[in-house]
Amino acid sequence: MTCEVVTTRGGARAILDHATGEVMHPIVGPLVEVHTTYLVPSRLEARLRGPGEPLVLFDVGLGAGSVAVAAWHLSESLPVDARRLIIVSFDRDRAALELALANPADFGFQGAAGDAARALLTRGVHETARTTWRFVEAELPAAFEGAGEADLVYWDAFSPKRNVELWNVAAFTAVRRCCKPGSVLYTYSGATAVRSALLLAGFVVGIGVAVGAGKFGTVAATPPSNVEQPLDRRWLERLARSSAPFPGDAPADALVIVAALPQLA
Repeated sequence: MTCEVVTTRGGARAILDHATGEVMHPIVGPLVEVHTTYLVPSRLEARLRGPGEPLVLFDVGLGAGSVAVAAWHLSESLPVDARRLIIVSFDRDRAALELALANPADFGFQGAAGDAARALLTRGVHETARTTWRFVEAELPAAFEGAGEADLVYWDAFSPKRNVELWNVAAFTAVRRCCKPGSVLYTYSGATAVRSALLLAGFVVGIGVAVGAGKFGTVAATPPSNVEQPLDRRWLERLARSSAPFPGDAPADALVIVAALPQLA
């Protein structure tokens, strides 16, 4: 991967991947967008402040580490008796994170966070009293095999236009097998084919937070109660009219299957 640091339209610093032509967190930059798209909607702080076993977060698409390091900072700021956070970051490449570490102030890697990320690249894991951060450097979705079970999934891979294999039924089915009862997946994409792939993979799917002018992310969960705005019959009608309703690996009768799902029937 060949990357460079660029300045977004809003004046924030972000990373451009030349192979895909995409900027990571291109609207307001990673330091803001990660919080509004992932940490706040998933109520990560409240989850960690509550009682229970360590919370496992799958960070799908490590990239420049923006999502993972924001979650790391949050966990490290909490009292010692809060729930531990286990972050499992997945990516097939480390170039973007290496570039972010060379520009620490732009990407939240000053001090201890930078030490954690460098240890992650060197040893594949970094641990503190509050947080464990692991890196699985491999191709997805095969990398989910043996990765354990997740309470939360932040799906932050490059867009479906550039990374088709991470936004289809097979990819979401693979991560669905890793989801604990009650788990929730958040992603910035609101594409029709992404939402239909999540439905076909066995998730209850709904509209996520606003991620831009007139654009909304997606939330997918194992129980319906964790989706505040589930897709409904009006969305199904739009699906039937869509020019790109399903990913390439969807079955031939995908529309019939989706229409029969409890949340849309």
